[in-house]
Amino acid sequence: MMIQLKNSTAEKEAIHKLLIFPKNVSGDLPGLNAEENKWVLKQRNDLKKELITLERYPVGISLLILDQESEAYKRYESCRKHGFSLGQYLNKNGLSKLEIIPEKDLDNEALAVAEGMALGNYQFLKYRKDQKEKQNSLSEIHLISNAIDQKLVDELNIIIEANHWARDLVNEPLNKLSATDLAAQISEKVRAVGAKAEVFNKQKIEALKMGGLLSVNKGSIDPPTFTILEWKPDNAVNTKPVILVGKGVVYDTGGLSLKPSNAMDTMKCDMAGAAVVSASLFALAKAKIPLHVMALVPATDNRPDGNAYVPGDVITMFDGTTVEVLNTDAEGRLILADALSYAKKFEPELVLNFATLTGAASRAIGSQGIVAMEVKATELFCKLAESGDAVNERLVKFPMWDEYREQLNSEIADLKNIGGPEAGAITAGKFLEHFTDYPFVHFDIAGPAYIEKRDNYRGIGGTGIGVRLIFDFLKKYGVL
Repeated sequence: MMIQLKNSTAEKEAIHKLLIFPKNVSGDLPGLNAEENKWVLKQRNDLKKELITLERYPVGISLLILDQESEAYKRYESCRKHGFSLGQYLNKNGLSKLEIIPEKDLDNEALAVAEGMALGNYQFLKYRKDQKEKQNSLSEIHLISNAIDQKLVDELNIIIEANHWARDLVNEPLNKLSATDLAAQISEKVRAVGAKAEVFNKQKIEALKMGGLLSVNKGSIDPPTFTILEWKPDNAVNTKPVILVGKGVVYDTGGLSLKPSNAMDTMKCDMAGAAVVSASLFALAKAKIPLHVMALVPATDNRPDGNAYVPGDVITMFDGTTVEVLNTDAEGRLILADALSYAKKFEPELVLNFATLTGAASRAIGSQGIVAMEVKATELFCKLAESGDAVNERLVKFPMWDEYREQLNSEIADLKNIGGPEAGAITAGKFLEHFTDYPFVHFDIAGPAYIEKRDNYRGIGGTGIGVRLIFDFLKKYGVL
């Protein structure tokens, strides 16, 4: 269930309360009797607990006692995790509302608790008969403080909505979300908040000679799409757009370079990049961020049907580059290359590319962060990394040294679509770099975009990773 965050100044009766205190608080805590204070002191000192719940009847109370000596971004992440834990407790007990009451100067921590609780409340139950019985009960969080800016609460509601929508898109199976369905859904969603959307059908894509997208689509009976989303407010602070590009492979079998069946089980998530950039543009538009932003989403499935492209084929990309295909499972970079070349016509001042691109990225750092690479964007990358730390969608920078480009040399074409057995994430990034001439950052989200075991407030299945990172970075972008 989508939780609604509300900013209030007055407490209500009969609602579970969370009181947030600094660790250095001493003496009896307000609102507790002597016996309760004695028990809380034991939990703090002997068991080293930060989150403590008193099961009063009929209304319980929880305490969060925070160590303020840690760095702010670490403290906020701890708060998100505690928020998730408390949310689990409230849902288990069928409670629908919570009040969060922070002590002075702990308002940001209160927002972080609410964020973790709301993100962790996500469920994907639409295809279950028992969805009503399984649905979480928690639906409202009231922030009780005179110091919390209502705009921050509104933005947090938008970010949570966008993250949940990105997860929904990733969790949809192929038989419910073809490339055409994806284009229709993201277009409808962003138009509802005042952004523009245009969808190129197969005939238009053929007319543009987008050879990468068309080649990957050859094994499918469903047509490809190429969607252009745009948010351009009158008060935009940038004269040239920031462009988000997202990989939209709605299902990846590997094509004729067929994946093993167990490696194919979760490949409905191979459009997570498309989901992230679409949800991010939606959030920016709904929050009316004064920035000109576009999103480009090339979409298709990758199947091994009779006329599928094969290893050894030479294809011509949108910009005229010829590519020798040596592995049809390296398809994401082919459709992204057409989008990155197309982006040049808008003369962007920055392009951010999101894709579940390589198993190499996942093997390198797991699901705990995002592999990222930059070209002509060193200073901006530092700001992106700061945003990554702030929202705990952390970046690990991989090099883009010229020597890696040598692995993509072909005897019969301008490029090969894969490099050697080593540095696979980097050579994929170098392939994409060939199609850019602007400041460019590539994010390989193969590790964290879809997780098969619940991980705190990131949940299970689609995580929506990237949405909070993009929003935090681009909200600040105009003042960088």
